[in-house]
Amino acid sequence: MIHIHRPVHATLRAGVLGAALAAACGLAHAAPGASPATPVAQYWMDIATFNMMGMDEMPEMPEMAGMGGGMLSGMMNRNSRTGRDGRHAKGVGNFGETRGGGIGRRVDIALYTRDNSAGTSALQQVPAGADLGAAPLHLITPPRESVQAGGDTVELPERPRGRILFYWGCSADIKAGQPRILDMSKLSAQDYAGFMQGRHVADRGARAEAGHAIWPNERENSHITRRASLVGEHTVSGDGVPAGLSFRIDERHDFMPSLKVDSAGDLAASIRVHWQPVDTARAYLLTAMSGGMDGNNAPEMVIWSSSEPPESGFGLLDYISNANIDKWLKERVLLAPSQTECAIPKGIFANSQGAMLQAIAYGDELNLVHPPRPADPKAAWKPEWSVRVRNKSVAMNMLGQENVEMPAQHGRRQRDDDSQGERPSAKTLLKGLFGH
Repeated sequence: MIHIHRPVHATLRAGVLGAALAAACGLAHAAPGASPATPVAQYWMDIATFNMMGMDEMPEMPEMAGMGGGMLSGMMNRNSRTGRDGRHAKGVGNFGETRGGGIGRRVDIALYTRDNSAGTSALQQVPAGADLGAAPLHLITPPRESVQAGGDTVELPERPRGRILFYWGCSADIKAGQPRILDMSKLSAQDYAGFMQGRHVADRGARAEAGHAIWPNERENSHITRRASLVGEHTVSGDGVPAGLSFRIDERHDFMPSLKVDSAGDLAASIRVHWQPVDTARAYLLTAMSGGMDGNNAPEMVIWSSSEPPESGFGLLDYISNANIDKWLKERVLLAPSQTECAIPKGIFANSQGAMLQAIAYGDELNLVHPPRPADPKAAWKPEWSVRVRNKSVAMNMLGQENVEMPAQHGRRQRDDDSQGERPSAKTLLKGLFGH
């Protein structure tokens, strides 16, 4: 989308930069030598529901064979497979897909035990009928990739050409003072930093860190259907895991319903995006992005977010803690759980070659620790285990287009052939969506 022209050479000390970022993000994963207040075992479960173009389950059709692991995997965010040492874990199966996108339900689990810092293995007993593709779940510590040979510098890319236009807020018309425009051919490092500066969330969930046992993994991939449920008692046992690591997930912290979003309309007009409310959502956020060419045949990117203050939302399309949700609701960065529609300003995507809308419903985060922290801050406290369960529901649509419903089972006939018109096949739709 962006054309590259003359080079700009710069180097950064990767080690120093990585350490600074880790400190800034306040990573919540324990390291060997942690303080006595660090639990003996720490457990993370990330839960996600993904909806794409109205589909919340991958159709079981011959033409879809291989596409789920091919095209969709190209969109996944694999950062959750990387530890703070910068190395990726090997043999992780489809672990990490809660952090990306796609279709259907995903679960990532990680376990760290203080007395087995090099790694452990564990069994997780799940409620009957959980339908995750395995029972019990086998958590294993995957091997790490070796250190890559090379220097400790990172070369920044060549200077690009084109513009980025940024709009924000729910409004049928463009508000005063918008858009912010960034000319990529003229920007300085300070310009870019100021333009893209926004809120972000620290990585506080399941991750394939060194010494962490994870699920899914190479031994057991997850195969989660729309019928799956995590409601009930969960018990974790294994080497270095304290006896009694057991917790209950209730309906509020189960898989969130699929976020159904309607974003059909004329890109030259104001598009009123509306969605079915999700009972367990604490807040919502919408973003949209398009690429095209301006009148001078230069690349032009348009981005928009539903935030009332100028916030792109790029750093917020992930899990957010309850405290940050409450804070950003007050700042009107996030949409209230009672809100079910938002207008995109008229014409901002009129010249685009296609725009993608992403919507997220933030779930309630569950945090447990045993034994609980004493009321007296001076009292001795040696927690045995902690549990963090996070939840979200994400929808991705082609802005301006109606969602295309697809049969969930192979061989199922459409009930009204005359009403289907010239709907594209599943293969055609996804190939067009991913550009393959």
